[in-house]
Amino acid sequence: MQGQPYRPLPQTAAGQEKVSDYKEFKGKQGLVRLINAMGYSRDGLRSAWKNEAAFREEAMLAAIALPLALFLGKTGVDRALLVGSVLLVLIVEILNSAVEAVVDKASPEKHELAKRAKDMGSAAVLLSLINVLAIWLCVLWPT
Repeated sequence: MQGQPYRPLPQTAAGQEKVSDYKEFKGKQGLVRLINAMGYSRDGLRSAWKNEAAFREEAMLAAIALPLALFLGKTGVDRALLVGSVLLVLIVEILNSAVEAVVDKASPEKHELAKRAKDMGSAAVLLSLINVLAIWLCVLWPT
């Protein structure tokens, strides 16, 4: 992992975070912050590609759908809707994968709340796919 490694906030004797030390972990500002954020985003995309089969499948479909969207859209709004709907699937898939990773880390044993969180993430991906279908039909269906 690039950038600063994860470091938990300092704890008091009672186990509570020291608020006064929080600024030490706040990070950089300005251009350095932007460059760091780009690196974290790149790492996130690499991780999704490497570890998530669903993301790879959806990214390969997006590689076909995005040029097709630019070709089939008659207006700028049409193209934006078609492209945006496809990108939204990738965004939701990455967020779903992030939720799953956090749930697995926080609760490796089976638990109803963990299942609920993962199922809701999966449902969000399904709804984003339905959204693609609906938008593409609305934009491309002959009137």
